[in-house]
Amino acid sequence: MRSSAVAMAGVAALLLTTAGIHPLTRLALRFDLTDRPGGYKAHGRPVPYIGGVAILAGTAVPATVFLGLADDQVGILLIGAAVVAMLGLVDDIVALTPATRLCVEALVASGVVLSGVQIPLTGGWPDGLVTVLWMVVITNSFNLLDNMDGALGATVVVGAGLLAAGAFVHGSPSTGLLLVTLAFAALGFLPHNWAPAKVFMGDSGSLFIGFVIAGSAASLATHQATEAVVANLLLPTFVATVDTGVVLLSRLWTGRPLMRGGTDHLSHRLHRLGMGTRRTALVLAAVTAAAGGLHLAMALGLASPLIATIGALGAAILLIGLPQRVSVSSPRLSHTPSMNISERQ
Repeated sequence: MRSSAVAMAGVAALLLTTAGIHPLTRLALRFDLTDRPGGYKAHGRPVPYIGGVAILAGTAVPATVFLGLADDQVGILLIGAAVVAMLGLVDDIVALTPATRLCVEALVASGVVLSGVQIPLTGGWPDGLVTVLWMVVITNSFNLLDNMDGALGATVVVGAGLLAAGAFVHGSPSTGLLLVTLAFAALGFLPHNWAPAKVFMGDSGSLFIGFVIAGSAASLATHQATEAVVANLLLPTFVATVDTGVVLLSRLWTGRPLMRGGTDHLSHRLHRLGMGTRRTALVLAAVTAAAGGLHLAMALGLASPLIATIGALGAAILLIGLPQRVSVSSPRLSHTPSMNISERQ
């Protein structure tokens, strides 16, 4: 695939997403598709949460135009991600039950597995089940990461871009182009979501992003050596995975319901340490860059899979454990005007 085509797809994704934000925002305000303040939500006015539709369009349209029917596997992944995005949009409007969401996500992930994407652990049928489970968990991990202005957008711009580079190195140009359009679509959305956010991406955007990245990482890992599986899966999803680990450990330790929202995410703990909302987003993006850079180094043969795996696991354990020492019960968190805390997180 020519670099000019990749560049054109990226620019198209950026422009299409940017152009779509304003009309979608007006539509959301007209039909009251807004996230209203209340409870532990910190924004002071209703904010439209339809930005995910712009990200979906900005990613899917250029990817479809430039790829056509060249890669069935990527096409199925993109269709599945669009279905998950629509599921998220419905959830934003009518609040689906967790069981309904998980069942639909698992069904869609199964379609991706049937297209040939499987995490190579045993070489047998259990790999398919593991892949479905992993895709569902990671998809929702990215959904959880959308808990502060600019946090998810910044990490996706960096993470999807580096994963795209890894895809090209691995000889998967179609997956690379899809990830390039996702990175540039997120870049087009980010200025509108930068603190103080004017638009939220909603579940439609975060679930779409999570499904694309989870499916892409699994696809790239499908034909890699078994000893590199952990690094190939953990590094591209590092910040989302760590954030989920922080939340789960915290809620298990304190006996709080796992599915109830709260201000106990990694971003909230960084904020509690004195970081502003924008700096927190930049720190998360920097951690994503470090993890993505190690993944790319492994793809280029500059780092061994063993070193990458040990480094990724060690850093993840450290970053899940240390934040538990930071209190998140302070009322400061629930009254910070520039923070977006999503209701179901």
